[in-house]
Formats: sequence, C-alpha cells, structure tokens
Amino acid sequence: MQDGRAPRIKNRAPAAIQVTAEQLLRDAQERQESQFRAPKQRVEDYEELHEFQGRKREEFEKRIRQTRGSIKEWLQYANWEASQSEYARSRSVFERALDVDPRSIQLWLSYTEMELKGRNVQHARNLFDRAVTLLPRVDQLWYKYVYLEELLQNVPGARQVFERWMQWEPDDKAWQAYIKLEQRYNEQDRASGIYERWVAIRPEPRVWVKWGKFEEERGRLDKAREVFQTALEFFGDDEEQVEKAQAVFNAFAKMETRLKEYERARVIYKFALSRLPRSKSAALYAAFTKFEKQHGTRSALENTVLGKRRIQYEDELAQDGRNYDVWFDYSRLEEDAFRDLREEGATADEEEKAVARVREIYERAVGQVPPGSEKRHWRRYIFLWLNYALFEEIETKDYPRARQIYQTAVSLVPHKVFTFAKLWILYARFEVRRLDLPTARKILGTAIGMCPKEALFKGYIQLMFDLREFDAVRKLYEKYLEFDPSNSSAWIKYAELETQLEDFARTRAIFELGVAQAQISMPELLWKAYIDFETDEGEREKARALYERLIALSGHVKVWISYALFEAEPIAVSRAERDEEDEDEVAMVEGDADLARQVFQRAYNDLKGKGLKSERVALLEVWKTFEEKNGSEEEIKKVQGMFPIVSRKRRVDEETGQAVEEWDMVFADDERESNPTTFKFLQMAHAWKKTGNTALLPTVPSKAPAPSRTDDDATSDVASSHGGDD
Repeated sequence: MQDGRAPRIKNRAPAAIQVTAEQLLRDAQERQESQFRAPKQRVEDYEELHEFQGRKREEFEKRIRQTRGSIKEWLQYANWEASQSEYARSRSVFERALDVDPRSIQLWLSYTEMELKGRNVQHARNLFDRAVTLLPRVDQLWYKYVYLEELLQNVPGARQVFERWMQWEPDDKAWQAYIKLEQRYNEQDRASGIYERWVAIRPEPRVWVKWGKFEEERGRLDKAREVFQTALEFFGDDEEQVEKAQAVFNAFAKMETRLKEYERARVIYKFALSRLPRSKSAALYAAFTKFEKQHGTRSALENTVLGKRRIQYEDELAQDGRNYDVWFDYSRLEEDAFRDLREEGATADEEEKAVARVREIYERAVGQVPPGSEKRHWRRYIFLWLNYALFEEIETKDYPRARQIYQTAVSLVPHKVFTFAKLWILYARFEVRRLDLPTARKILGTAIGMCPKEALFKGYIQLMFDLREFDAVRKLYEKYLEFDPSNSSAWIKYAELETQLEDFARTRAIFELGVAQAQISMPELLWKAYIDFETDEGEREKARALYERLIALSGHVKVWISYALFEAEPIAVSRAERDEEDEDEVAMVEGDADLARQVFQRAYNDLKGKGLKSERVALLEVWKTFEEKNGSEEEIKKVQGMFPIVSRKRRVDEETGQAVEEWDMVFADDERESNPTTFKFLQMAHAWKKTGNTALLPTVPSKAPAPSRTDDDATSDVASSHGGDD
C-alpha cells in the first residue's frame, strides 16, 4: 500500500562506472542541436589548405595596411603564421612590426615567446640580446632573459646577463634578484660581493641593513658587525647623517639583541640617542624604550626618565611655587611623556591619563598668580597660559577648552595698568584658524580700545594685511598715527603700504604729513624714506627739493654728504618719462659730477660759516674719495689742499695746575683770512718734519707764538674720528 511518499533508497553503494565532469561536458556538446553549433570548415587536401592560408594572409595584409600602427593586428598575424608552423613567415611579420615600433615591449615579448614555443632557443637568445641592447631600462626584458638562461641550466650565462644589467645601475629589485640567483646555487661569497657593489652604488641605510642581515643569516656574525660598523663610519657623527642612519642603528641593536648581547645593544642605542635631538629620534627612542621594557626593569626605566625628574620638580616648587621656569620644565616633561606614549601606540586610557597629568600641571601653574600689579612679575607667568592654550589646540584638538583658556587669561590681566599684546594677538589668530574672522576683529578692537599700544596696532595691521583687507589696514594706520603721531616708523610703514598698492599720491601725502609733525622720533629716518621713495620713482627734481628743505631745517654734515652723493649717483627715470612699451623696465640716468662738486662746495662754506671743524674734515674726506673716483688730478689736489693742519698744543690748566694736551686743526682758508703768518709757519713746520731739514724754517717775527711739535701722521686719524658732531 503506497502512501504517496518517495521510495527509500536501499542500495547506497557507488556505481560500477563513475561519470566524470569532463564526460558530462562532452556529452552536452555532442547532443547539442545542429542549428546552435558553429559551422566547421574542413580542409581535405593541401590545395584547399594553401587556398585557405592565402585568403587569411590577404585579410591580414589588408588589415595591417589599414591600421599600420596597431601592434595588435601585427601580433595576430604573426601568431597565426606561427600556428600554421610557418616560423619563417612569422619572423618576417615580427620584423616588419619591429620596423614600425621597435620600442614596443609587448612586441618583443610575443616575438621571443613564439620562438620559445617553437623550441628555437638560439633565436630567442638573440632576440633578448637585441631587446636589452635597445631597451636597457626595461626590467621585464632582463628578467625574461635571465629566466631563460637559468631555465636552460646556463648559470654562467645568467650571471653574465646580470653583470650586463648591473652596469646600468637598476633598482633594488634587480640587485636582490641577482643575489637570490647566487644564493640558489649556494654562492654565498659571490652574493656578499654583490652586496658590496650594491652599497657602493647606493649607500642608503636600507641597503646596509639588508647586507648585515644577510651576513647574520649565513652565520658570519663578525662580518655582520663589520658591515654595520662600516656603515656607521660612513655616515659619521654629523647630526643630519646620524638622523638618516637611524635604521642602521636600530638594525644593529636588534641583531645584538637576537644574539643576547644586551649590553652591546644598549650601548648602540645610547650612542645613537646621544647624537640626535629628541625631536628627531622619536622612532629610535621608541625602539630603545621597547628594548628596555623587554630586557630591563620597568621601575628603573621610569625612575630614571620620569620619576626622578618629577620628584626634583616637586621639591623645587615646594620651595618656591612661583618659580615659573620650573613650571615650564615640568609641563614640557609631561607633554613629552604624552607624545612618547602616543607614538608608541598606547591605549586610549593611557593617553587620557597622560593628558590629565599635563592639564593638572598647567592648572597648578596658572594658579600661581603673581603678587602686585607690576608687569615684570607677569612676563613669564602669561606664557604659561599661552603654552596651555597651544597644547589644547595642537595636541588634544580641544578647541572649546583652548578658547576658554584664552578668555580666562584675558580676564585675569589688569589691562588698565598694563597689557600683553602677544596674548591678544594669539587669541585673535586662534579665532582666525577657527574661521571666525568677526570674533578675531572684535578681540583686537577691544584690545585697542581698552589698552592701545604699538605692538597691538602692528599685530592687528599684520593680520589684516595677511588677509588682504587693505581698507581695514588703512583705517588701522590712521588710528595708529592718531594714537602716536611722533612714531616715524608708523609713517614709513603706512607710506610703504601705499607704495605697494601703487597709490603714489597718497604716499606723498603721508610723507608730507609725517615730516610736518612738530615732534617726531628719529625724523632722519622719515626724511630718508621720503627721499628714497622719490629716488626710486625717478623723481630727481622732487628728491632735490627734499634735500634742500632738509638742509634748511638741519644743515647736518651727513645731509650735505648724502645730497652730494645723490647728485653724483645714477638714478631711475621717472614713470612719467618712460615709454609706454618700456613701462616695466627701469632706465637709469647718470649723475652730474659738477652738481655734486657744487653741493660739496656749498656744504663746506656752510660748515665753515658755522665754525664746525670736525664736520668739515668729514666732508673733505668724502669729497676727496669722490674726486679720486670721478675727478681729475687738479680736482684731487684742490680738495687735498683744503685739509687742515693738525697740531698738538700744551697748556697749563688754571684750576688743576697740570699740563693738558690739546689738538687743534688749522684750515688754510681760515688762517689766510685771520693770521697768514702763523699758517705759513705751520706749513713750513710740516715740511721740515717730512724732510728733516731745518733750513726750510722761515724767520718768524718775535711776536708770533712758537708752535708746538706737530704730528703729520695723526691728521688722517683725527679727520676720520670726527665724522659726526663735536
């Protein structure tokens, strides 16, 4: 009685004949219906074969004529000829293709593969030789060539190919392939020699490390140590080279660790770290810390690096809690410890604990508010706030906390008594980095309104200038000059801004306002900047007018000298006089030596009228140098004759009763007008000193005072030492 259920299989033994997957596929193909099968072309005799080959060749030739530059068509043609066992025709097609594109790597590889499939080994060798000669920088061809020679058990031939390749100084993979070839045939000494050649070509740390590990693996430990020591001698003791060789130190120390030479490894680490700053040896220091954790005691490591310093700082702070230098060192120690943990891959909990320690130190430090309201007590203290804010911004990325730190520091400083421009500026720049420009402007505006000072104006102006807010910069300069109109540097910077913006009318107006100030610090700088501006712009007449105005105001010898040299030096042509085509090119006009001489003469007469002697000597020195460069022999003699005669006199001081020596300078034109006899006597005395002949001395009337001993060598010294005011 059947209940509709499937019959149970009683015989579970395998069938006598097993059906494979290949048999299933073959049966499916044979039982496929005819209308779905691809048509087959059967060749019955050689005549039909030749006819079929002719049609195919005609098709290929037509295709390569149409697309001669297509390497794909050439490869299909050549490979079809090879499939017909027409190797000569296939070679002909490949050679024709190489004439089209001799640098096609795919073409060379297909050509050699065809020859190898046809077991034409010598042809393949010749092809590889041609290929590497034509394309020596293509590593794939060299690898194929070497593989062929090694496959044929021609190890000397493979070595010869590698030698040819190494002459081109290929990349590191090629050298490693050569070394592995020698290692496969147990030629360890040859491999070591290849490493030596490799290092000579590329003396990089990783190559030295590979060589040392190779010598270690083959059991030659002395040779490995020699390799590392040679590498360290090669890099030397220079800080930059030692930084580059950190990998060599690390590998050397790790090798000694593997050999259980822990003291050697420790010495290597310490030697490297002693020659590198901490900022540049983070990786090496991390490796050394790891080494000490594995092979040293953790307590010793912490006590020597962190614990001992913490105890020392705590003791110093217990004695003086307002020793801000100690707080700086203490906070820096904790920050370095935090960075080291982060670089070593510490867990999140460890990093949070390190950050908490840093914050604790800073909170304790800023809690030590200086007593009183004297700024000198606050100078070091305020930098603790700044360092605290920078730590939160840069290291922890806690921007709200950094903003809160700046706000607290600003509210703590008594700005009515004194302020710190650096605090305001750094606070504003922090807001700029947070892309909140209105808040930054509000901060600096509040600072200037509450406690204006020069550094605040400069910082605000520089910030706006960096942001290219030139209208705001102009307004700030106006406020700056209203605050301190006697600051010549502010006038100059304002004028330079307008010069950069090529608003020369505003530049001249600013300079005129500056020089018109009744009281101004260092007016000579402002005048010089004004004159230099007109000179650079090629406005010679305006610069000359400025010199005349300045001489009328001061009449200083340096102004006269600068005026004379200005007339002598070439200057640029003004913008109004330049051609439109040559607007960007600055033409130069030679100076006028005659005008310069006139200025020198005016200066001499002016200083003479004022009775200034040392200034006249300084002027004559410059005038003489000018004439030696630009004038004739007569002009030089004329100026030389204007120099004074320097004499030394002794007199008795009426108050002390002691003899006092005085130097006196006698000018020829002065003495000719007042006392020609005395000047004539001094001239003859100088001539007598030079020649040593007393016959040159004239007969002097008895009423003329006898001069003291003269010193001609001191003339130049006195003249040079009186270059400025008396």
